[in-house]
Formats: sequence, C-alpha cells, structure tokens
Amino acid sequence: MHRRTFIKSLGALGLLPIASKVAAQTQLQNDYDFYFTRLSYESGDWEVDERTPANILNSLIEYTTIRVDLQERVIALEDPQMLMSPFCYMAGHRLVEFNPAERQNFETYVRNGGFVFVDDCNHDIDGLFARTFEQQMAEIFGEEALQKIPDDHPIYSSFFKFDGPPNTGLELNGWGDDLVHDYLKAIVINGKIAVLYSNKDYGCEWDYDFRNKRWLRVDNTRFAVNIVVYAMTA
Repeated sequence: MHRRTFIKSLGALGLLPIASKVAAQTQLQNDYDFYFTRLSYESGDWEVDERTPANILNSLIEYTTIRVDLQERVIALEDPQMLMSPFCYMAGHRLVEFNPAERQNFETYVRNGGFVFVDDCNHDIDGLFARTFEQQMAEIFGEEALQKIPDDHPIYSSFFKFDGPPNTGLELNGWGDDLVHDYLKAIVINGKIAVLYSNKDYGCEWDYDFRNKRWLRVDNTRFAVNIVVYAMTA
C-alpha cells in the first residue's frame, strides 16, 4: 500500500473522526498529493530551521510533478489530526519525552503506514536529543527496532542517486560521541521505513536563505526530495 492511501486504512480501522476522514481524503485526492507537517511536542525545541519546509517544497516543485501544498502545517503530536498527514517532520536538539497522547499518536501513525523523518539538530555536546529520542523509540517499538540502513537502501535512489547519506557542513558531534556517522537509522514496518532518523542536521543544511544566498554548494535539498518521494511511494 502506498503511503498516500494509508489514511484510508486508518479510517477503516476507526482511528480517525468521520469529518477528518472526509477532509483528508478530499484534500489528497482532489487538491494535491503532498503537504508538509511539522510535529510540535511538549518537551523540546521543535520550532527549528524555519525555512526548511519552504525550501523542501520548492525543490519538490522544481524537480518533480508532485502536486504540493505550499503551506507548512504545524500540528501537535498529541493532536489526532496528525494521523492524517502523508509525511511528518520532527526536529530539535533538546529533550524528547513524549506525554501519553504523543506516544499513542506516534505509535498509531507509524504502525499504520505513516512516515516520520526525525532530524537531530546536533548542537548539544551531550547528545540529549539523540539519547532521549532513541530511548522513546526503544520503549515504544523495542530495543532493536532502530537500526542502521545500508547505503544501497532504495531511499538513496528513489529519485536522485546517492551512494549513501550525503554529509552536511553541520555534523558537529554525532549522537554525543564526537563522531560523524556515515549512516542513517530507521524503524522498518512491513518492509518499509516508517521512521527515518538522522543526526546529520539536514534541517539546518536545508534552512538555506535563498534570498540572501548565505551559502551555496551542491543543492543538498535533492536528498530531501528522495526522502519525500520514498515516503509517498514505498
């Protein structure tokens, strides 16, 4: 099942309010294929890298034929409305400690076909975001659920071709271990990545100010295109 149709399965299971089922299906089928959801959560600084969503959406328009809603949506993880999203983004560099509603929605979303890209902003020397997020995943999905993905994983060729995860100029200290990691981690459900987890601070790299052209290397948002295409088609 493609992720664009996972909302229907949630509805069939009675996991969405009736009004939400209708709204979600109408939006996805008639208006556009994709919208960008940023998840807010109580414990940490989720409101980081403000231009990242706009730059990703711009790249999707530039490189693909995906019908894109240009408006970023910020939805609380504890709000059942997040279950309707075709793609969710979660980031920060402080504590991650889900409250009961956040934990329930995260698990329901992931286990029923959702896709979450989680990016550690990587600016704390003790790896607080990494340590606490990984602990949350272990408690919800099991100690061994979060695993490295190989460099030949389909996500690296879903649109552009990569030999593995592209590096950034902002990989400061890995997961608090002073290492730059050459891999990403993921939780796989039914053979598909459901949670993609990075410590490379892609969000900050994608927070490029196009108007002021603060820095310019190879268009690193191309990997964001791969992530979205994989999320929508796997």
